[in-house]
Amino acid sequence: MPSYLEVGMVTIIRVFHKYSGLKGKLKKAELKDLINNEMNHFIMVKQHNKNETLDELFADLDQNGDLEIDFKEFITLIAMVTSHAVHRNLQTKLPLQDKQKIAYFIP
Repeated sequence: MPSYLEVGMVTIIRVFHKYSGLKGKLKKAELKDLINNEMNHFIMVKQHNKNETLDELFADLDQNGDLEIDFKEFITLIAMVTSHAVHRNLQTKLPLQDKQKIAYFIP
């Protein structure tokens, strides 16, 4: 039986491929859909200048400059958001399920 961590890792891979398809890379619109549909309790893009904020996030993640997010670049986002969630959870000392919503505001 797989561990919780192994199930989580497989889930991350499956979600990435759900949005990237066979090409294995996310375009900006696909990243936006993934964030809105799969990470909306962890990431909230500020409403004003929403496209500009997404552009900045995409540029920060796109380390090789090919205008697509590959799995390695995507894992950077997962690590960043997870790290932030752990930090917030430690600050408030509440179990994760007791929180109303964890919001990561992208500057």
